Amino acid sequence: MSKQLKATHKKKGRQVVFSIVFLVLGFILAFSYRTVGGNHMELDETQSDLFVQEEKYREDLIEQQERNKELTDELFDKQKSVQEFEQKFSNKEENHAVLVEKAKDLRLLLGVIPAKGTGLKVTMEDADYDPSLQNPNDYIVHESHVLRVINELKIAGAQGMTINGQRVNSNSYIKCTGPVIMIDGRTFPAPFTIEAIGDPKVLSPALHLKGGVIDGLLRDNIVVTTEEVKEIKLPAIRDKA
Repeated sequence: MSKQLKATHKKKGRQVVFSIVFLVLGFILAFSYRTVGGNHMELDETQSDLFVQEEKYREDLIEQQERNKELTDELFDKQKSVQEFEQKFSNKEENHAVLVEKAKDLRLLLGVIPAKGTGLKVTMEDADYDPSLQNPNDYIVHESHVLRVINELKIAGAQGMTINGQRVNSNSYIKCTGPVIMIDGRTFPAPFTIEAIGDPKVLSPALHLKGGVIDGLLRDNIVVTTEEVKEIKLPAIRDKA
């Protein structure tokens, strides 16, 4: 075989080898790209799923935080309502006690219930006089004298009163008929004793003010005495004296 032919065969052999090598190399590259590309796709899908899940958790967390805030605000509102209710209830209890006490005082003033307590006793009686020389009307107790004492005691805070044991109130009718006084249809002779429940340290000074009730009674020739009493019992206005 000639040298030229050998060179030609050798050149073709190298081309075949190179072709096979390139073919195998291309196959390997294609396989590698497919494998790597698939892994990248799977990785992208996994990362995408994780991102979606993470976003969902984040949204759930934000939603839960907002709900907790709403519940906290609602709790504060409920606590405030409870405090306001307790305050109102307490005020009502206090108001109720005040109203009960006022109702009791009103019943005492109206005389519809018996009463007992410390107080003041005021006794008024006619002065000594000579009917042949003096006008008897100038020396006897009149309803005006009794009313003066009763009104002053009321102003001073008396809670209830009787005249000769007869319970009186703001509607009682008092009229003088000669030497006797008629109280709500019942007749009482002198001396006239008024018993009033209240603070005697207030009632007595109110009558003894300079130029006051006692001074006026003495000017009208009325014999008047006062006595502080530790316990006075008053019947109800419907009871018999």
